[in-house]
Amino acid sequence: MGSGTNLIRRWQGATSGADGNRTVVIAAVIVSTFFVGFGGGVIFPILPNLGVVLGISPFLVGLILSANRFSRLVANAPAGVLVDRVGTRKPFVVGMVVQGVATFGYVVAIVAARPELWFLPDVPEAWFLGSRVVWGVGSAAVFATAYTIASDVSDGSSRGASMGLIRGGVLFGFPSGVVIGGIISEFAGTVSAFVVATVFAALASVIAYATIPETHVDGDEHRSVSVLDVDTSVPALTVGLVNFAVLFAYIGALFATLVLFLEHNDLGVFGFDAQASSGIFMALTVVSAGIFMFLGGYVSDRTESRVPTLLVFLGTTFVGFVLFAMADSIATLAIACLLVGAGQGGTSGPLMALLADLTPDERVGRAVGTNNVLGDIGGGLGPIVSLPLVELVGFQPIYVACAVLPVVAGGILLAGIHRETGQFLPNVSVLEDSSAASSQLSDHAD
Repeated sequence: MGSGTNLIRRWQGATSGADGNRTVVIAAVIVSTFFVGFGGGVIFPILPNLGVVLGISPFLVGLILSANRFSRLVANAPAGVLVDRVGTRKPFVVGMVVQGVATFGYVVAIVAARPELWFLPDVPEAWFLGSRVVWGVGSAAVFATAYTIASDVSDGSSRGASMGLIRGGVLFGFPSGVVIGGIISEFAGTVSAFVVATVFAALASVIAYATIPETHVDGDEHRSVSVLDVDTSVPALTVGLVNFAVLFAYIGALFATLVLFLEHNDLGVFGFDAQASSGIFMALTVVSAGIFMFLGGYVSDRTESRVPTLLVFLGTTFVGFVLFAMADSIATLAIACLLVGAGQGGTSGPLMALLADLTPDERVGRAVGTNNVLGDIGGGLGPIVSLPLVELVGFQPIYVACAVLPVVAGGILLAGIHRETGQFLPNVSVLEDSSAASSQLSDHAD
């Protein structure tokens, strides 16, 4: 094994006798990512109204909402390389602080429009856009380190559950920000909502600084950090392509078209219109995903095999989208949302654990960065492709295509796993042996 692997294992050995230490680290990552996620979600129920109040065009509103994804797409690969180069603690804490500063930028954007504050440029759209770009850079660092920390402090018997829990913290932070931001802005005003989000982001930074240890290893500090420095190994590309397919269908296509689908079919709940009802159905998928993120990872740990669990939940996603294509009632739609959410969530934990199982410790950060790049491309392309096609061919063909994607992803998964391990359904020990062999080849090459 390489020196990086040995260092990490010494850290794990020091904590293996006290499982509470690992639990504290995982909990700290979850709490930090959850709190900082408020800043990402709080802007969504507020900004569309600010477009009218501040005179921001709808196009600019859309650009502001998407700016963090574009900047994160560029920052994902360098963030992953940076983790393998300098470790996890510094990038994680700095990423948290950067996101906190970006959240405070929302406050500046609002107050800058006040004439008495002559020392601040009266360009709220520029403040918002800049804050979202900075937010994306910070979130790239946080995502790359969060999963790497989970990989470092876990082993094959707990990695799936750890990944699922951390993914759940990331997932629930955003919708919580959407809900709470909307409520606070309604009763206390927009500035108050952004201030609360900033306070939570600052709290997340303090928690991270106080509790997150260094779990990774210093790599080659002279190695350059490039946007194009992605991991092209079979495990990274296999997991990344599965992530691409799942997020293209779920975040990209479904979330982008759901409100239009409800409006077209005159469906709603509790007397709400299509916009409010779509939020309720999205929340249903998120809750389902959050529950099954942990359960999927836990099951893959207990069965000591990631691939069967992944295939089951990819199949669940397939069934969910088939129901979407057939949905003509609220009941069918609700079941479809639960299944798609369960499929997406149940895939997340085992998928990230599989990536960590197959990747040498000293390259986990880079592999996670590559996975995030492909996931963001999928989530970003989904609306661009699905919205125009809905106008041309309708909803049913789009949801049928989305149902096919997890099936294709399952084929890619099996092909990649067989290429790497020689088996279609390897257990965790086989995956870790493959990772160890890859690490030894890398050491000999160096």
